[in-house]
Amino acid sequence: MNNVMAILNNNPQGISLKELTGHRSLASVPIASRYRLIDFPLSNLVNSGIDNVGILLESRFRSLLDHIGPGKAWGLDTKNDGLFLLPPAHINKTGHVYKGDIENFQANLDYIHRSSQEYVIVSYPSIVCNIDYVPIVKQHIDSRADITVVYKDLETLYKDSHYTTININDDNRITDMKINPDTRKNTQVSLKRYIMRKDILLEIIDQCVSTGQWDFEKNGVSANLQNYNVQGYEIHNYIAIISSLSEYYRRNMELLQPKIFNDFFSTNGPVFTKPKDEAATKYTSKARVHNIIAANGCLINGEVEKSVLFRGVKIGENASVKNSIVMQKSQVGQGAELENVILDKNVTITPGKKLKGDPSFPLIIDKNSII
Repeated sequence: MNNVMAILNNNPQGISLKELTGHRSLASVPIASRYRLIDFPLSNLVNSGIDNVGILLESRFRSLLDHIGPGKAWGLDTKNDGLFLLPPAHINKTGHVYKGDIENFQANLDYIHRSSQEYVIVSYPSIVCNIDYVPIVKQHIDSRADITVVYKDLETLYKDSHYTTININDDNRITDMKINPDTRKNTQVSLKRYIMRKDILLEIIDQCVSTGQWDFEKNGVSANLQNYNVQGYEIHNYIAIISSLSEYYRRNMELLQPKIFNDFFSTNGPVFTKPKDEAATKYTSKARVHNIIAANGCLINGEVEKSVLFRGVKIGENASVKNSIVMQKSQVGQGAELENVILDKNVTITPGKKLKGDPSFPLIIDKNSII
């Protein structure tokens, strides 16, 4: 895979996660007790032997930079190739109106030109899975496709989610691609992983910029189905599409199922993340837990059921947390009760408070809040 590079396109278009992305980029949204969305595509790439990875930054990227650092956790802190943080087009332009992700590709053409690899993978962090790119790239080369789209046939499409649906003929060629259509009869969904030669990516960028079109998926891939040989590669792994708050909640809750958890984290290699040296989670004699995921550094002194706890969470005596997501350093006071709730980072729930949401519409408490 020395001849393959990757670009992670941190594009928030079509994603309704404003409650979680008001102060952080999409790629740095926490998930699964100790990870960020960016960890999964990064880990997939390095596990597949790809060591030239560029990340297109968007606004509010401070937390992403803090999390990624020089890329050491993923083995990307190397002298040759490695991790490249690519600034957004508007970083030095006051009052600039964001046009679309093609603008960020254009602003970083030097990085693409300088990279020595012949092939490029364009991936998005909003769909997380654990896949091996080696057979995908092999099929792409063997089939002589111009573009290969990784996809999955889903059993269920949710109304609150954002999908890119595709149609494939008997020759494995994609004949139609719709970006978040209202009518969703087709269940074959793009996983926003696109493999192509680097010269085709440069051609798409030039074509879009010269015609004033700025969406990579819509104007670069979907609009060119007749001009390029665009083929599909189907995977059968578990995937998590994160494009709305209710789906974010639903996907975290699904990870409490052992089969899904193992598929997510073990099928095609480990998932790496920024390490933090903290003590193991402590369960006191008064703790009662059932079916939870808890990261290190937690202190549990109450009841926790079917919930996901991030690093450093504290659950007070006689407190009850059910079907909830509690992010890093949050505290639930003595006797407090949470059900179907998402607490962002550093939230404090004072003793005796009762908060309840609905599984289809969880209650979310903003970062650093005190309730």
